[in-house]
Amino acid sequence: MTEWWKRAIIYHIYPRSFMDASGDGIGDLQGIRQRLDYLQWLGIDAIWISPVYPSPMADFGYDVTDHCDIDPMFGSVADMDDLIAEAHRHSIKVILDFVPNHTSNEHPWFLESKSSRDNPKRDWYYWKDPKPDGSPPNNWLSRFDGKSAWKWDESTGQYYLHTFLEEQPDLNWRNPEVKEAMLDILRFWFRRGVDGFRVDVSYRVMKDAGFADNPINPDWKPGMDPSFRVTEQNTKNTADIHLFNRWIRETADEFEDKVTIGEMNLSLPQLARHYGSPNWPEFHLPFNFRLIFSAWEARNVGALITEFEATVPEHGWPNWVLSNHDQPRFGTRAGREQARNGYLFLLTVRGTPTIYYGDELGMQSVPVPQDKVQDPWELLSPGLGLGRDPVRTPMRWDAGPNAGFCPAGTEPWLPVGDDAVALNAEISKQDPASMLSMVKTLIRLRRTHEVLVSGSCTVLSSTGDVLQYRRGEPDSDSTMLVLLNFSPEEKSADLPADFQGSAEILLSTEMDGPHALRNSSVVLRPNEGLLLRRKR
Repeated sequence: MTEWWKRAIIYHIYPRSFMDASGDGIGDLQGIRQRLDYLQWLGIDAIWISPVYPSPMADFGYDVTDHCDIDPMFGSVADMDDLIAEAHRHSIKVILDFVPNHTSNEHPWFLESKSSRDNPKRDWYYWKDPKPDGSPPNNWLSRFDGKSAWKWDESTGQYYLHTFLEEQPDLNWRNPEVKEAMLDILRFWFRRGVDGFRVDVSYRVMKDAGFADNPINPDWKPGMDPSFRVTEQNTKNTADIHLFNRWIRETADEFEDKVTIGEMNLSLPQLARHYGSPNWPEFHLPFNFRLIFSAWEARNVGALITEFEATVPEHGWPNWVLSNHDQPRFGTRAGREQARNGYLFLLTVRGTPTIYYGDELGMQSVPVPQDKVQDPWELLSPGLGLGRDPVRTPMRWDAGPNAGFCPAGTEPWLPVGDDAVALNAEISKQDPASMLSMVKTLIRLRRTHEVLVSGSCTVLSSTGDVLQYRRGEPDSDSTMLVLLNFSPEEKSADLPADFQGSAEILLSTEMDGPHALRNSSVVLRPNEGLLLRRKR
């Protein structure tokens, strides 16, 4: 297993919130560079950086005006070159975000496209005539406010499509010129040393060629996300999305040792199709979001492991993630008491793990006062709990002003949170029982024991509140066992026959050293997880 991305621990950085080196309250590339020692100390193999391209910031960088430059807010192309080089000196790969579905409405391409109906770039975006009554071409809805995804342009007398904000017009990838221009962006960064791309909303890029209405969602009720009033049959995961996947993969394969990661919120059987086939490979890692959108319960997690292991094709490789920049942090969803179990799971289940910055400390979502709200999703749909600001708050580096994220006297772009004095990297590094120490230890164990990377993964039991799964084969000397207690109460679990009387604890989430094992069972303390191996 030589592909680096199969063995890697990926660390997701939201650049506005990681480290501010310039002193303006917003994180930047030099800030990331300053913290590479921390990432190397932790054991990180690759960093994935959310967009840093020039942007009006209507959606904080996901509305791009130039894909081959860096917004001055974050630095310069030279700063990115320096970061890539320094990361590589730290043995850390660099993965960038690629935003293919749309640009900013201030992008030169869109300004040309909008200038007249006969402009050569008119067909680079989706322009459609109104219905006879003047209404939008179909019932497609914007993901941000649940209103029409079509914006009327008075000057040319047509609507343009925007799946997200009206400031984010959708690109028409069916136009060969668009396809080549966008793929050349990947080549530009690959030549500068970037090691891969996470492809934003990859499964939405290709729309129904006939622009048919989406079916009405019979399960939608007032108070739900208004964009769910229709079922997105014709606006995401359409049949020809696999052509797009293939274009991305073919471009990456022009270079050596690159990885492609597709963002898609799909069921596991649907997700598996985005690996392609041995003769038609698509994404290396279609992102598996199931644990972000489903309950942290023993039976559910066990079922997801079994389903993913059954659906990932032989040429594919699994991956798991617990948090990201769009959804509540895992420590908030599952509770602080279960945060350690989540990361014991993430770092021992088969597949590439992605850690969201700060999760290794046990950070939770931070409440953001209404007068500090930045996220357009919250501003456009207030009261529905869709805002993403609480999961994008600054990294806590120390107990000093602004948690060490930005200088004293500078206001960070979002609040750091009231518990930053007690929960930060500096304090956690000094505490051998901290969650950070546990995560670092798990990463070291993962590197030390090959079975935790390449061994098979089999769920043995997920009844009640205890999940038990095996890494490796029963007859192997290296086989290991993971037990997670999802309950706030003490639980007893029977051990498989080959572990009875011959098991030792490599790690407890309590980080308090070994404790006694019975001959045929183990007692798990409340919310405790254990990593066991057979005594040799």
